[in-house]
Amino acid sequence: MDDAPIQPLRGVRVLELGNYIAAPTAGRLLADFGAEVIKIERPGTGDELRNWRLYQGTTSLLYRTINRGKKSVTLDLRTPQGRDVVLDLVRRCDVLLENFRPGTLEKWGLGPDELNAVNHDLVIVRISAFGQTGPLAERPGFAAVAEAVGGMRELVGEPDRPPSRVGVSIGDSIAGLYAAFGAVMGLFRRRAGTGTPPLAERIVDVALNEAVLSMMESLVPDHLAYGVHRTRTGGRMEGIAPSNSYPCADGTSVIIAGNGDGIFRRLTTVIGRPDLGEDPALASNSGRWTQRERLDEAIGSWTARLPRPAVLTALDTAGVPAGPVYTAADIVEDEQYRARNMIQYLPVDTGEGQQREIGFPGVVPVIGDVSLPVRSLGPDLGEHTAEVLSGLLGMDEEEIMVVSGARS
Repeated sequence: MDDAPIQPLRGVRVLELGNYIAAPTAGRLLADFGAEVIKIERPGTGDELRNWRLYQGTTSLLYRTINRGKKSVTLDLRTPQGRDVVLDLVRRCDVLLENFRPGTLEKWGLGPDELNAVNHDLVIVRISAFGQTGPLAERPGFAAVAEAVGGMRELVGEPDRPPSRVGVSIGDSIAGLYAAFGAVMGLFRRRAGTGTPPLAERIVDVALNEAVLSMMESLVPDHLAYGVHRTRTGGRMEGIAPSNSYPCADGTSVIIAGNGDGIFRRLTTVIGRPDLGEDPALASNSGRWTQRERLDEAIGSWTARLPRPAVLTALDTAGVPAGPVYTAADIVEDEQYRARNMIQYLPVDTGEGQQREIGFPGVVPVIGDVSLPVRSLGPDLGEHTAEVLSGLLGMDEEEIMVVSGARS
């Protein structure tokens, strides 16, 4: 039996010129499934993500997570030498990822025309705040801005408070998913045997705000068709009830989704309120949404009398979808995550002078029965500079020291 890890993208080489989260997320996804991802970082400082949520040491675990499976090469893209090295690497790559402000690569002499001149097959994936075209193309912006412009922030939080964010850089991550999907589409088309697509069709243009908008379901159609203006509903979902989080007697919380008609009747039996299930006014979602406060009060009064395990056992027995609101501590102890290898322990320098075994998220989606193994964590700054530049480009030690910033 072949025990080698499944690597559908083995043989694909990716050059990542991205910082922060969006493009690096795309690179991580491609690396997870076997692509060789060469990450270019600034000499001295590297990707700024190295310092985000840095609790100790010199490299955050956020960086180690987002940039797993990659090789780090230090180059100064603003210099002629750095530009030339990038173009040499592009000749040997299949995909280029970048998330600079539009016009930056062009200013450095690394725009699509220059890249295409050295590699007519290259798939170029560009991520920016508002896309490469349009009146806002040159405006900078992080995911926070994109989440606002894309319609998400208006729906997140309590109705009597300003909009909130979801706790992670979700706009960047969504854009990274689309970027990885775009890269694979470009590779698929290139390998379909129909000839090399023209340059314009090999540029994948991912805008953060559009990536967020694409997740907003029927927000725009409902507005245009019916004049609906959706607002923040806290833990609820507009027009769906009951579906919310409810506190338990032990200080924890559960999510209960009792919004299906049959499920709702089973839920009311479990909580000792069959009268609600028999009420014709509550037979459909529209009626239940109108009386959502009443329903949440009834459900919450039941959960508040029981510890979370008892609540979940009763609901599971009755076939009512429910789940615990997990903390990180809960996740690492969960048997379902453990069974699918979704928390993988790898040695890492946590800034304490020695390596420790720390759990990191596994690879999604699963191919087979369990998560594929994480090949390596995000690398140290410039860890693979000599390996890549000598192995791929045949550069000697002196040349490498000059272009990598080790010698000015």
